Amino acid sequence: MKKLTMALLIGLTFTSTIFGATLSNEIKNGSLVVYNSNLGLVHEERDLSLHQSDTSIIYKGVASSVQTDSINVEISPDVTINSQQYRFDSLTQSKLLQAHIGKKIQVRLLKNRNEFKVISATLLAFNGQKSIVKTLDYKIITVKSDDIIFEDIPDTLITKPSLVWNIKSKKDVKTTMKLDYLISNINFKSNYILNVDGDKANLTAWISVNNRSGKRFESTKLSLLAGDIQQKQMRRERLYKSVRAMSDSVEVKEKSFEGYHFYTIPFNVTIANNETTQIKFLQENNITIERLYSVILNNPLYLRGEQKSDVSQFIAFSGLSVPLPKGDVRIYSQLEGQTILLGENSINHTPKNTDIKLQTGTNFDLKVVQRTTKRSDSTERFNVDVEYSVSNNSDTNKTLVILVPFNTHTDSNVTTDEIYTFTKGNLVTFSIDLEANTSKKFNVNYESKK
Repeated sequence: MKKLTMALLIGLTFTSTIFGATLSNEIKNGSLVVYNSNLGLVHEERDLSLHQSDTSIIYKGVASSVQTDSINVEISPDVTINSQQYRFDSLTQSKLLQAHIGKKIQVRLLKNRNEFKVISATLLAFNGQKSIVKTLDYKIITVKSDDIIFEDIPDTLITKPSLVWNIKSKKDVKTTMKLDYLISNINFKSNYILNVDGDKANLTAWISVNNRSGKRFESTKLSLLAGDIQQKQMRRERLYKSVRAMSDSVEVKEKSFEGYHFYTIPFNVTIANNETTQIKFLQENNITIERLYSVILNNPLYLRGEQKSDVSQFIAFSGLSVPLPKGDVRIYSQLEGQTILLGENSINHTPKNTDIKLQTGTNFDLKVVQRTTKRSDSTERFNVDVEYSVSNNSDTNKTLVILVPFNTHTDSNVTTDEIYTFTKGNLVTFSIDLEANTSKKFNVNYESKK
């Protein structure tokens, strides 16, 4: 077998009317890889039978969103492909009339006020709403185009998105034709459900494939690639090989490949056009979770007066043993037998063993007030005293993390009785333990050059 890859020649006049080559309707070893970047990779195989005299192969039923410069076809070395076309003749009255010029048609003629008769004729020409026909008794008459009845659709019209190859064969050939091509308007995203129960949670993950490609995929092998590919530099041949190598999976299988992650569905999937198909791909139970509370405050050097801030609350857990594609996360819990939505969030592509922190919203009972109590600025330096008031009006103890952006220079100073650390380089970080229904105040002096 030899492999030929070429751009389609769009606009090439199609003149061949000899279509002796026969392609089976059945697709063998069909597969689809869906990327999270509005891209899909289709692989199909069909039995091909052609005679030496055949000049064309019509491959019907490709996606209307086919990327015509991505066609990759394998065929017998005895067959030479001279050109390719993408053909899709959307049926209209004008196209049907044009295709029937010089051919037999039937015409409905008014016999009397309430009765029609149908005669056979040959279509000679048409011009919009009027057509000229020759009857069996050689009369030339003008009729309404709407009154012409077509018996079939001519072979010259291709009514499904198709690829057409103009070929030359050294001999009669029976072989398997293999085709790969990229399509647009197909995408997938991950959707996660986190069910929280106390300090444990169950995570369920679904893959949603949104197909607007212009093709229905019937009982096909489905794989998904999580990661952001550089499409102009993508090595398609390597991707083709990786997809086929993963087809023997007996469960939803994840495999790292070339810096991406492939997920292979263990059963064939039918994905209709203009529909979204959801597939469950992950279930992790009894995950130990932790509740975190934090707030990011103003840079004290520019704080004026008093400001109140809400506290964000999070659910966090240690990284799982599997990578997670980016997607939306919905967090639920149960209260007296009723399901409660705690919040919605999203994750980016998350490698395995990476800790996950999901914000659920703001905490009703935790509040922070920051207030400037003194400023002693000079022309060269900032010097400001800030009072922080924190309150916990809930019935459970909480630990609140306060993050304060601060310009850290070699001669900057932070003075306080409260323990703090620096995180992410420039965040003065306080971890405040608050018992239920209590409040606390502490003061900090910040000094830095301007």
